[in-house]
This record gives sequence, C-alpha cells and structure tokens, in this order.
Amino acid sequence: MSEPRQEIRSILATDCGSTTTKAILIEKKGDEYRLMVRGEAPTTVEAPFEDVTKGVLNAIEEVEDLTGKKFIEDGRIITPRRDEKAGVDIYVSTSSAGGGLQMMVGGLVLSMTAESAKRAALGAGAIVMDAIATNDGRLPHEKIERIRQLRPDMILLAGAVDNGTEQSKSKVVELAELISAANPKARLGMQYRLPVVYAGTKDAHKEVKEAIGGKTALRIVDNIRPVLERENLLPARNEIHELFMEHVMANAPGYKKLMSWTDAPIMPTPGAVGAIMQEIARLTGMNLVGVDIGGATTDIFSVWHHLDEKTGQVEDVFNRTVSANLGMSYSVSNVLAEAGLENVMRWVPFQVDERALRNRIKNKMIRPTTIPQSLEDLIIEQAIAREALRLAFIQHKDFAQELKGVSKAVDIGQAFRQSTDKSIVKMPELDTLVGSGGVLSHAPRRNQAALMLIDGFLPEGITALAVDSIFMMPQLGVMSNIQKPELEETARKAAVEVFNKDCLIKLGTCIASKTVPRKKRGRVFSITLIMPDGNTIEKTYEYGEMELIPLGPGQKARVRVVPERGIDVGAGTGKAIEKEIEGGVVGVVVDARGRTYRIGLDATGKEFQEAAVSLPEDGDERIRALKRWHKALNIYPDYDL
Repeated sequence: MSEPRQEIRSILATDCGSTTTKAILIEKKGDEYRLMVRGEAPTTVEAPFEDVTKGVLNAIEEVEDLTGKKFIEDGRIITPRRDEKAGVDIYVSTSSAGGGLQMMVGGLVLSMTAESAKRAALGAGAIVMDAIATNDGRLPHEKIERIRQLRPDMILLAGAVDNGTEQSKSKVVELAELISAANPKARLGMQYRLPVVYAGTKDAHKEVKEAIGGKTALRIVDNIRPVLERENLLPARNEIHELFMEHVMANAPGYKKLMSWTDAPIMPTPGAVGAIMQEIARLTGMNLVGVDIGGATTDIFSVWHHLDEKTGQVEDVFNRTVSANLGMSYSVSNVLAEAGLENVMRWVPFQVDERALRNRIKNKMIRPTTIPQSLEDLIIEQAIAREALRLAFIQHKDFAQELKGVSKAVDIGQAFRQSTDKSIVKMPELDTLVGSGGVLSHAPRRNQAALMLIDGFLPEGITALAVDSIFMMPQLGVMSNIQKPELEETARKAAVEVFNKDCLIKLGTCIASKTVPRKKRGRVFSITLIMPDGNTIEKTYEYGEMELIPLGPGQKARVRVVPERGIDVGAGTGKAIEKEIEGGVVGVVVDARGRTYRIGLDATGKEFQEAAVSLPEDGDERIRALKRWHKALNIYPDYDL
C-alpha cells in the first residue's frame, strides 16, 4: 500500500500558452490558500526546442529564484513535497500551445444537432474549425475536401434523436461515410488514427462503427440530443478531454513527459477557464459572463441559471464562444473591417484622420507585441477593444440560445434579430461581468477597464465588475477539476480561495438604466445609497449622465434604484430594485445613458438588431459627451478635457 499523502500546503500550476508559459505557486498560509509568486518563460513546443517541458522548467526556475525554494531536480519537478524548502504537494498544467485543440463537428441539422455538437466542443476548450451538416449547402465532395484540408485534431459527430425515424438515422450514417471517404489525417502525429467521438442517435451505433471504426480512433458516447427538447453535453465533453490527452497531447512535442509529472490530466486552456467559472457560479448561484480578449481571438464564457419551462427546473447552462477573427493585435484589422471605421471612431473624443488611423492599426497588426506610445494611441486602442467586445458578445448571445426544436433555415441576420428574444443571456439578470486579456487586465487605470466592459457589454440594472489580475484562471480551472479523491476537495478549495482573493480584482458595481426617456431628456432614475458608515446618499440622474461614487474594496452598501415613469432599470418598466452591492478599486459607476436598439450590419452586409448607447449624431456634440463621461469617471486624468 502507498503511504498517505501529507497535508497539502503547496500547489504548483503552469499554463503552456502559444507564446508564453506561466507558472504560479500557491501555498497555504494559516487556514487559507494564497498566490505567492508567478514566473513565466517562452513556450518551447516548436522548433528549435520541440519540447514543451523546457519552457515549463524555465518558468518554474523563475519561481525558484523569487522564493528561494527548490522545485526542480534532475530535470523534473519534485513532487510530493519533501519539506518547506523543496518540492510541492500538487503539480497541474493546462495548454493551448501548438494552436490548442482544433476540432470539426458534424450534425444532422446545422441549427440543431450540429449546433449542440459545437456547444459541446467549445465547452471542452476546443476551437471549432467548421461544422458540417446535411443542410449546410455543400455538395458531398465539397464536404469531403473540406475535412481533408482542415486536418483537425478531432471530429465530433452527432445527429438525430434516439428512437427516431429511419430516414434521420440513414442521414447520420451518410455523414459518417463522408468522414470515411475523406480519410482525414491528424494535424499532430501522422502515425496514429484520427480521434472521432460519435454522440448521435443510438440507433446508428452499428452502422457508424462499420463506416469509420476501422479508419479512425472511434469512441461512442451518449447522444448529445437524445430528444429535441434536451441537450446532454457532458459525456461528449468528457470523452473529448480523454482523447485530447491520449491522442493530441501524447503526440505533441514533450507532452508525454509533462503528462507523467502532473497530478491531473492536462486540460485545454479555454476548457480550464470555463471550469473555474462554472465552479464559482455553482458556489455563488450567480449568473456570470467572462471574456478573454487576446491578440488573435476573443473568447466569451457564460454560466446562466436558466429555467427550463418544460421541466420547471433551474439548470446551470454553460456556453463558450470563440470569435477567431476579433483580437487586439494579429486580428486588429479584422475588428476595424467588421465594426466599421465609424463605430470605432464613435468612442474617440477627438478628430482623427482616417488614413492616420488605418496606419496605426496596420502597425499594430505587423508589430503585435507593441503597446501604445501616446495617450491618443491608448484611447484609440481602447476604442477598438470596445468594438471587439461588442461584436464578440453579439455572436455569443446568438449562440447561447434556447434549444431549437424545429428544423428551420435562417440567415445570420435573422439569427441576430432573434437573439434578443431567444438568447438565455438576459442582461438585467447578469450578476457579475469578468474581463481578462491584456487590454483589460493591463489597462493603465482600472477605471478604463471598467468603462470598456460597460461600453462593450452594456450591462443593465445592477452588475458587479471585475478583471483577472494576471490571467491565472486556467491554472485555477484545472485545479478545480482534479478527480483524485485524496486531492479533489483540497484543490477545489484552494482554487476558489485564490480566485476570490488573488485572481479577481473587483472593480466595483455598475448601476445602469435599460431604457431611455421618449424625448431623450429629463430625469431617468433616482438612487438611495446607504453607505458602510451609515451615511445616506440620495441623488436623481438626468438622461445621459454618468457618475462615479467612491466605494472601496471590501466595502458594501445598500442601494435602492427608483425609475421614472416609463423607465426600466432592470426589473421591468417603472419597477424599483433594491440590492446590496460591493465596491472595488473603481467604485460605483452610475450610468444613466440608457440603452437603445439600432440596426447594424454584420461582416456579410446583413442586418441585425442590437442594444447600443445613444450617442449624439453631431460629431462635436458626441466628443463633448465622451469628454464629459471620461471626466466624471476619471478615465484619462492626464488628457486635456
């Protein structure tokens, strides 16, 4: 029998990113776990090193230098801990190196089972390269060629309900035969068979095995849509994680060695972020939306407590979307192209020559690691960030919809028009909005991050705002997902404590009206704020006003918001709301600008409807309004307002 583990006092966790590997050390101090130090080093999965463990060890060496402790011996991590100066009790890791987990999905109907398959893959931390379906408008030979061209790490195939029609079953088998005809080769490891997860109708198990069982590493799990009204994503997600470890990671340079060091399976970085968000939502009962805005992509996560009208039960619904063409460096030109110059410039409080603006953006794209060199550059970058957040959130709300039970072809414009009604993401019900990524986490002033989140997501009612301090959510996510009985409870406790105390920087609370007065002037709502010292603040806000009320980290206040006639502040037209709110490094942001609906154009030129801040149409008036808001919230104190 193995000796029982000693008390868990130290946890080392790494995240192997596409360019940088980050290591964090968590230790128990008294009765709680806290982040001690962080180290980082270049990722070494590609040539000339082609061994991911070299970057891991380099990042951990920086942790050694900062702590004076020893964590590496004979080229590997010391675990379990020997004493207070050598080794750690738990070591875990996540990875998105080498492009992360890249998948294709397939389903019978594009807007139903293919969409469910996409949800399962995204929730497991994958980048979905394409979705094939019987009604996707492509001929069979075009689908076969597409599968061959993309060379995904894995394919998830779904389709048809259990005990369905013979016709739907035969259509699912046809999709399997397309995969067989394509005979796709995996991106990593030419010598092994491509992993395929089948999560479709149980009636086609035998035929699917016959079609692709001999050519692929086929795994069969429970149906993603056993009935039209219900999704069952967990078995497919778990199988994707297993295959990610067994096939994808096992064939990536150095990962087999890294896997032998860890106390839990290596998770895809986005999947780990989703795991910690789900854990926090489960513990707090809050509706959460989180965003990670990077150089090439913008990932949005949401955990929503959704009432199933058919069963009458409340379920936690997790969704993740990847906007692969919206980012702040490599994809910054795509943001400009998709948003349009006018939408970017509406957030800039000065006149800019169009040619000069385009040159600034192109320079950022070809020199992605540069940071703004002037205040004007910073303002423009943050204006672009608002548009990237806005566009990514539109896509997320469209994706996070109630299940479609009818096969109905809709274009993207129709989908966006439906999103405000069908999406389970209801802004007045949002409790917390969390931002991450360089432009948010490293903004020179936290006030700037708060306003970017407000302008990009347009929260309604009362919403807490926060940012990830140093992007440690992936490491905390894999910690919260350890399955070993002797480690599970402690690791989850440590992940939650560090998330709340060291990961999240609480910015404060936003109080915002949902609607605007018909004449766009006059009073909107009044607030009564009972402060921690017992003092009461009573104020009435006119349309278009913004104000910052100081309320520091850890401080709580009681607020009552009473709308004027015809105004909705999140509880319905004319209804007051009362709630305890928490402060932060920014404070309480009061936003009386309201939300209006406008018609926009997507990248294909089709229309969609979205919420927006009602900005003055006249350019000079718009600039004056922006300056007024920036001054009220102390956004750019060094800028001549």
